[in-house]
Amino acid sequence: MPLPSARISGIVPSGKNGWEVHFAALARKQAGEDIIMLSVGDHDFDTPEGTVEACVEAVRGGFHHYTQLPGLPRLREGLARLSSECTGVSTTADEILVTIGGQGALYAAFQAVLDPGAHAVIVSPYYATYPGTVRAAGGRFTEIETHAENGFEPKLDEIEAALEADTRAILINSPNNPTGAVYSRATIERIAEICRERDLWLLSDEVYWTIRAEAEHISPRALAGMKERTLVINSLSKSHGMTGWRIGWLTGPADMIAVMTNLNLVATYGLPDFISRAAIAAVENGYGVAEIAERYGKRRSAFLDAIRGMNGVTVRGSQGGMYVMLDIRAVEADSEKFAWDLLAAENVAVMPGASFGAAANGHIRISMCQDEALLGEAARRLRRFVGERLGAGLTGSAAG
Repeated sequence: MPLPSARISGIVPSGKNGWEVHFAALARKQAGEDIIMLSVGDHDFDTPEGTVEACVEAVRGGFHHYTQLPGLPRLREGLARLSSECTGVSTTADEILVTIGGQGALYAAFQAVLDPGAHAVIVSPYYATYPGTVRAAGGRFTEIETHAENGFEPKLDEIEAALEADTRAILINSPNNPTGAVYSRATIERIAEICRERDLWLLSDEVYWTIRAEAEHISPRALAGMKERTLVINSLSKSHGMTGWRIGWLTGPADMIAVMTNLNLVATYGLPDFISRAAIAAVENGYGVAEIAERYGKRRSAFLDAIRGMNGVTVRGSQGGMYVMLDIRAVEADSEKFAWDLLAAENVAVMPGASFGAAANGHIRISMCQDEALLGEAARRLRRFVGERLGAGLTGSAAG
């Protein structure tokens, strides 16, 4: 057959995407083995009933037709209100583009700000699709490695050193996936200052803004001079329990959103009508939001209590999102090897930190998408595995 384009072949150039452990574990789980799946950020519970019923009513009501390219007006209005709450900036419907999930918003953002060959800066650890999304836009990127000892917050001098003459954008993610780190106001303000000085776009992934501990969520869109240069990526997947519904949105300057609507013209030709109406119900009624945030808060606390005092393991970040990040460098520097060995020995699937960038190697990401009992069992298996690896007792310095 004719060769595929270099652009599509280069999205994942190595042929690896870091998810091999997860897919191997999933295959064993589906074959009936007792595998505890802590490797993926997909809720273990169903979408709230109110959202489901709204979808059923829309399907039965004949809402099966094309929708407006930027999203149904009522949905855009609802998401504008949600964005106002998320970012702390009054937002109008014409500043909203509805997309196929948060990934669709991320894709649209990079397509909008990068010309072929242009450069971006990505803060690592990052969500696994970030590099491929830049490549899909024909762009280049430099990965800024944050440090576990600094709570995985980026340092200003390292970002400045990574900038090139054709840098167009910086991408950040707080609350962060995979680390759970929530960036401080000072960090966000310093990054915003760089963007203003260098006339850069700031892409801010805020998908986990509703799921965090007591840490304050700061959106760069709220800072002086940043509303006109910030694109906020968001989604109903995590906050409203709608991972499979694929409803995300992008918040940005109205003029930019108007131009970006052309992406929906050539990519999706709008979103499904009945799903959009279910999303309207979810947004207007807040179905599941408070309950989901509370549930993950309890799970995070329960898991951290269960691993407290484990030798060789230190908690890093873990202030928000659906994950706990564990520093296992005292046990095994190679996070992929640790994850494969843990799966083989204890039937527990976790994500190796290396899947999220070099900065997270020597760490593993634990998903909180299981109930407290199963998380407790996973903690016991992890404690046993680490204890055997270290050849020592099971108590020692507290997990930080």
